[in-house]
Amino acid sequence: MSRSTQPVPATGPQEPGAGDAAAEGDRILARLSALRAGDLPVKGGRTMAYVYDPGIEGLDALAAAAHAAYAGVNGLDMTVFPSVVTLENDVVGRAARLLGGGPTTAGTFTSGGTESCLLAVLTAREHARATRGVTRPQLVLPVTAHAAFHKAAHLFGLDVVSVPVDPVSFTPDPAAVRAALGPRTALVVASAPSYAHGVLDPVAQIAGAAAEAGVLCHVDACIGGWYLGHLRRTAEGAGLPAFDLSVPGVTSLSVDLHKYGYTPKGASVLLFRDAGLRRHGWFAHASWPGYPVVNATLQGTKSAGPLAAAWAVLERVGTEGYTELALRVHRAHRALCAGIEEIEGLRVLGGPAASLIAVAAEDEGVDPFVVADEMRAAGWYLQPQPAAAGSPANLHLTVTAAAAGADTVRGLLDDLAGAVDRARAHGPVRVDPGLVAAAGALDPERLGPEEVELALGLAGVGPDGALPERMAPVLAVLQALPPRLAERLLPEVIGRQYRAG
Repeated sequence: MSRSTQPVPATGPQEPGAGDAAAEGDRILARLSALRAGDLPVKGGRTMAYVYDPGIEGLDALAAAAHAAYAGVNGLDMTVFPSVVTLENDVVGRAARLLGGGPTTAGTFTSGGTESCLLAVLTAREHARATRGVTRPQLVLPVTAHAAFHKAAHLFGLDVVSVPVDPVSFTPDPAAVRAALGPRTALVVASAPSYAHGVLDPVAQIAGAAAEAGVLCHVDACIGGWYLGHLRRTAEGAGLPAFDLSVPGVTSLSVDLHKYGYTPKGASVLLFRDAGLRRHGWFAHASWPGYPVVNATLQGTKSAGPLAAAWAVLERVGTEGYTELALRVHRAHRALCAGIEEIEGLRVLGGPAASLIAVAAEDEGVDPFVVADEMRAAGWYLQPQPAAAGSPANLHLTVTAAAAGADTVRGLLDDLAGAVDRARAHGPVRVDPGLVAAAGALDPERLGPEEVELALGLAGVGPDGALPERMAPVLAVLQALPPRLAERLLPEVIGRQYRAG
């Protein structure tokens, strides 16, 4: 990228007048608006993954104002900004009261579910080392556990012990989890619910097995904890099984506020049974010439804006408000599950107890990836999930309060039925088995630039990283490749989207 060679005026940049500054600000905001026009909508309930919309008037403005008030506050040092401690204690306390905490419960506000999961694993690793002398720790996971735990194992040097799940219910057998525990186990994980299918793992049995073995048990309630915790306050949710810190043997739990707490992004809580356990995950360093460092999270410097925004939203919606939102989502979820089962060619996987739905094809003539493309053309985003670990290719739906209206539910079901008809007429994506076999023979660790380009070309990715308008062919190829090769290629696909010049 070329640089200008024209000299800079000796007087430096001129201070713009008020009118010039306003015009420049308008130009900048217009550019952002134009960029956003190419994104999926974050409001209205038609983007059924990644975003969460309560449909409450004025909530975004409140959150934005609270964030702005604290955007410059650095959460690194609470002795300088004591208000950060007050806000975090309020937020963590609310989560603890909802999710089975008691007088000794301790917690940490984090940037999101991934950081909460990473810290849970890091804490367990350090705890196992300090209390049991474990130097080669293992992490016991159902195959449906979130990828964040595999990331944690990779970063922190734990060996993953995978436990299969039932091919119908998609939940692990507690006996299989028990058998997987051993002297090197630092942590066992259960999901409430698992992201892919929205089903609840048998938390009580898994936590009981962990307690008997003397190991820690973490419940990943990142996506479901806030929703389920409030839903069970209603008559329709009263039968939900216990999944939180009230369950004997559960030693930590993660819950995201930027999901069904409907706060702005960057808000999660990690709860521990007590402060002594939490302390194993903290980092402290005083052996350098600078200031003493104590980090409860993976971050050092961090804006208190997300914390303040989360606090404001939680205060505004309140327990009764969240309970009403949870009930609305629950009823919409039930209606969608029933309606999907009536669409010829589709079926709902597992028995989703939370707000998530995984939709698979009933016959070979309907390709879920093609259905996803057709739904996107109709203005909906349903998240494609490739086949893995006994789960067939499917479409993931995250149901939020904004999608809970009767008209939205009916519109989604009508459009989905039409998309299935068009997908059946289009036919499934066919991948040349010979090309897949040739790609599968490649060693992921030894791929050179030419092999990478060949494999990406097979998947339909252009030489400049351009993705096709229809993603079904790309997903079909990635699904057909050996997992290690797909994992090697995915960073190449994403990396081509980012350029410095």
